[in-house]
Amino acid sequence: MPSATERQIAHLIDPAHIKAIDVLGPTIQFLTAPEDSTAPCIMRGSIPAGVSIPLHSHGDPETFIVISGTVEGLIHRETDFEWARVNPGDIFHVPGHAKHAWRNEGLVPAVMIIVSTSRMGRLLQELGRPMLPLRPVAPPAPAEIQRFLQTSERYGYWNASPAENAQVGLALPA
Repeated sequence: MPSATERQIAHLIDPAHIKAIDVLGPTIQFLTAPEDSTAPCIMRGSIPAGVSIPLHSHGDPETFIVISGTVEGLIHRETDFEWARVNPGDIFHVPGHAKHAWRNEGLVPAVMIIVSTSRMGRLLQELGRPMLPLRPVAPPAPAEIQRFLQTSERYGYWNASPAENAQVGLALPA
């Protein structure tokens, strides 16, 4: 991440040199620092093949631009829902408080640029764990899930129950 002085001038950001964090399977790289509360938080996120992000909502708007792979984003209405296929170049916008979810049923990771608030970035920083390159992909442990739910609740975010996730076609790890 550039120093405070470097952030005051135009500069290139090399994503290969930005540390990634693991947020229960998906990974995040911060392209802009979430500590700057006056600017949007720009992130590069990846959802591995076979991984879902459960149904949730929060006051922070998010805009996702898929750059590789394919993913499905949930459009949740009061009486129904639909999964929208989001391909490279597509833009998926989630207004604040809109219920949404993600699933990658493809064979390769889905990589996206994410634009949100610095508050969202700080939540993800708090939730994330440093990436361990040799760690095998495995469902999160119950303690990790509990920590995630408690932390996101402290930020005022809503997370669906396992039954609500099942209603939209998402099976959560037990």
